Amino acid sequence: MIEPRIKTDIRVSAHLRRAQGQGAFATIVRRGDPDAGAVAVKVFIERGRARLFIQSRDLDGNPVWREPFEGDPQAEDVEMKIDAWLEKEVRIDPDLWIVEIEDRAGRAFLD
Repeated sequence: MIEPRIKTDIRVSAHLRRAQGQGAFATIVRRGDPDAGAVAVKVFIERGRARLFIQSRDLDGNPVWREPFEGDPQAEDVEMKIDAWLEKEVRIDPDLWIVEIEDRAGRAFLD
């Protein structure tokens, strides 16, 4: 039996409220498909420093978050790499949502 999934626009709205409720700035940078779009969460830590989380599904169909970039999120150039990766990903998947969170502690507020 396939479990019903919550629409992406509802999940993203909840994510924003969760981050903002904890004192972080969060916004939607790009809206994708409101029903079933994938979600990318960019966490801006400080100038040039960021982390990226992409939601995908495991082999059983359960949602999981993964970081496509290995290494130090504190590296100076990681934010430029993330932005280039997201730009490329949007060309491949026009339904992609991009959420950006500013949080000096680096919290992503993932499920």
